[in-house]
Amino acid sequence: MSYRISKPTHLTGDLRLPASKSISNRALVLNALSGGIPGLLRNVSDCDDTTVMMEALFLLEMERREGSDCMLPPVVNVKAAGTAMRFLTALLAVTPGTHTITGTERMQHRPIGVLVEALRSLGAEIEYVGEEGFPPLRITGTVLRGGQVELAGDVSSQYISALLMIAPKLQEGLTLRLKGEIVSRPYIDMTLSMMKEYGAKAQWRGPSTIAVEPQPYRPTPYLVEADWSAASYWFELLLLSDERNNVFQLKGLFSESLQGDSAVQEMFKKLSVASFCMPPMTDDDEPRAMLMRRGRLPKRFEWDFTKTPDLAQTLVVTCAMKGIAFRFTGLQSLRIKETDRIAALQTELAKLGVRVEVEGDSVMQWAGPEAQPYGEIPYLQPLPGTAIDTYEDHRMAMAFAPAALVLGSIDINNPEVVTKSYPTFWEELEKAGVKKTLLPAPPL
Repeated sequence: MSYRISKPTHLTGDLRLPASKSISNRALVLNALSGGIPGLLRNVSDCDDTTVMMEALFLLEMERREGSDCMLPPVVNVKAAGTAMRFLTALLAVTPGTHTITGTERMQHRPIGVLVEALRSLGAEIEYVGEEGFPPLRITGTVLRGGQVELAGDVSSQYISALLMIAPKLQEGLTLRLKGEIVSRPYIDMTLSMMKEYGAKAQWRGPSTIAVEPQPYRPTPYLVEADWSAASYWFELLLLSDERNNVFQLKGLFSESLQGDSAVQEMFKKLSVASFCMPPMTDDDEPRAMLMRRGRLPKRFEWDFTKTPDLAQTLVVTCAMKGIAFRFTGLQSLRIKETDRIAALQTELAKLGVRVEVEGDSVMQWAGPEAQPYGEIPYLQPLPGTAIDTYEDHRMAMAFAPAALVLGSIDINNPEVVTKSYPTFWEELEKAGVKKTLLPAPPL
């Protein structure tokens, strides 16, 4: 399936965002570890990743209730949900019974050895079903002794969060030492903050050590805030529209947010999009962010994405569409996301005449339209029939869709991938005034 996204005559922006996937998945795990009922959680995301997590937790709860009479298959399939794979691997290690956890073919090529070795060092019983270092895994849950673990600070924060969330269940608790540069630290802080709301005693001890005491979680009502990562596409859309007097309202965003990606406000402020958050005005109201154009565009933009890697695709495409030279660092985790996002961005931008350079695994840069040599495709003049491939990656689809406002139109292949984090994205885009057309399937 492919969509053609076309430039609207006018944009309107009173938009509904999805609940935060990151917070939802953590809340689901913490609620399960505390023995809480699902009804304690409000505004949980309805995206693919969270649905997979809820289905897995439902099966585990059914097993617990039925005991030896349970006839459910001991296989947990997380499909393409990387967060669910990591969080559930740790959760299954402390859950009675033997389970196999697996996923899509791509998931079976995403490394998980760092997490498995850390869990094994704490006493977990985990076997690789296939290739060493990758899913599927066979996990026999048991009581883990806990203790000390050392990890490189530049591994995925989801490995770290997975270990932290089960730490209060360990006999000796957990002392986690992170070596070297700590990437995605806001996600670690999010996890620690939420754990404390559920009664855990967890804190930083110095710049690189986290200590968690053995302490039962307590069931806790929890309201999930809207997703600042999803908000980034509306910041992009407003900027690319060039409508100076337009105002977007994004519902459900908290000004005091747990999400590191709330830094999108600071990024786009440097790109002439101002924002401010409004608290609820009545009991029936909800918080919201207001976006508007203010100031001038810079000629060059630099940012370190170490703490906010999920915003990189939005900013790369935004700068390319506005002709803003950029140098972005801290992108090392993009190689192991839903796809190799660095390679995917290079390939798809080249279709639009934007030749992005890469240094190692952590730097992307572009000198701007004047500095790059023109190849077969001139800057922002794609050849007829050009379509953006999405690589089973929701953020590729959503980051490139607003480019239609600059190009006139853009074709997006496999647009359904947005269900991973923002199932209503295309509907909200149409509500804003952007035109969406389903393209006919190519002949066999």
